[in-house]
Amino acid sequence: MRKIIVLEFITLDGVMQAPGGPEEDTSGGFKYGGWSAPYGDEVSGKVMQKQMAPADLLLGRKTFEIFASYWPAHADYWPGINEVTKYVISNTMKESPWENSVFLTSVADIEKLKNSEGSDIKVWGSGELTQLLLQHDLVDELWLKIYPVTLGEGKKLFDNGTMPAAFKLTESLVTPGGVIVANYARAGNVKTGTIGA
Repeated sequence: MRKIIVLEFITLDGVMQAPGGPEEDTSGGFKYGGWSAPYGDEVSGKVMQKQMAPADLLLGRKTFEIFASYWPAHADYWPGINEVTKYVISNTMKESPWENSVFLTSVADIEKLKNSEGSDIKVWGSGELTQLLLQHDLVDELWLKIYPVTLGEGKKLFDNGTMPAAFKLTESLVTPGGVIVANYARAGNVKTGTIGA
């Protein structure tokens, strides 16, 4: 069985939309694209280098289109990106000139992929896909980069339909710019209790 690891840039109020640049995703009139850029430093660069180690990707259609328009010509910044398999969940897109792109159409396809042999699968961005994965308890790990900014609008990581689940912190650090890097692994069901009892 393969792990599905969701990697996200999020704000303190949970926004994940367009961290990389002003034109990345302006849907819904979003005007804060590129909000993560001011917090880059050597530590966050090393984190990104580690997290961008070659691995098969599972992407939503919108994120795939953004990636496919940029990364094939900039693979020197993400070694292996062209060679890894890019699994894309879409009901409208069936093919792409980007090499090693495979198209899926259902949760059953994702479950089959997860139950296959192979290495971990990484999900970058892909808000709607991430919501679908969380609804169906298909996320094994969350690798979050939490930025010290609130936006008050935009697509959020934990929106509708996330099922109750416990996670365990497996790795963390804080960058000089105040970004909290926190990796969590799925850890069973939610436990409750009474404080002070």
